[in-house]
Amino acid sequence: MAYREDSELKFLGEMSSADLNDLVECLTKDKGGDPLWTEELTQSDSYKLYYPDHSKYWPFIAAELQCFGANSLATLLRAGKGVLYKEVLTDVCDKLKVKYDKKGSVLEIENKLLEKILDDTLEKMSDAERAEFAKTIGIANLETFTPHALSAAIQLAFKAGGFRSFQLTVIVANAVSRAVLGRGLALAGNAALMRTTALLTGPVGWALTGAWTVVDIAGPAYRVTMPAVIQVALLRKKHQAERDGILKDIEEEMNK
Repeated sequence: MAYREDSELKFLGEMSSADLNDLVECLTKDKGGDPLWTEELTQSDSYKLYYPDHSKYWPFIAAELQCFGANSLATLLRAGKGVLYKEVLTDVCDKLKVKYDKKGSVLEIENKLLEKILDDTLEKMSDAERAEFAKTIGIANLETFTPHALSAAIQLAFKAGGFRSFQLTVIVANAVSRAVLGRGLALAGNAALMRTTALLTGPVGWALTGAWTVVDIAGPAYRVTMPAVIQVALLRKKHQAERDGILKDIEEEMNK
């Protein structure tokens, strides 16, 4: 396993060890909390030397994701290097039948993936659950809470960025982690999401989670790459908020 220089994952080197913890857990443990048979990260010297200070060996974390997203034989032929993150991301999108612009930025494609997950989940919710969902994320002023109306509002939120986009990304990341990995994100519990606690753990939260427990994700690699890609999307938004100097504002808004 070797890290392949990747402009879309380079930002991981600027994240804290606490930020990276959920991604490491996703890449190394199965739903029962046992080590994944196919992972190589925990066998690396850097992991053994620095764990749990993940920021000191972030290239190995990135390399693990790149290799999970690649064909094992092809990885062998590339001297242990996987594929670039954008290929991992679009592979997950193709698997989940996400409509996206192949020429779009990674952030735009990640948002399309998140939108698709939310759209599919909204279709499975009751009218009451959709109304509660809308209220929790602050778009309760809609005339109707149909999946189509909420989908349009969600698309606008992702395009606008900032607080609402970050909040929706955490909600998706937490629900997918619960459904696929059997545990919520530590980041969701520590990152000023007091306003959405009821959504993440109550009836609507379980509706979000339940919608993904029945998804057929063929092959163990997808059970790693799908939640990992969504976790990377969440980390990218946090990094962007920190870079733009608005993370404190987002956290204050979430704590209201």
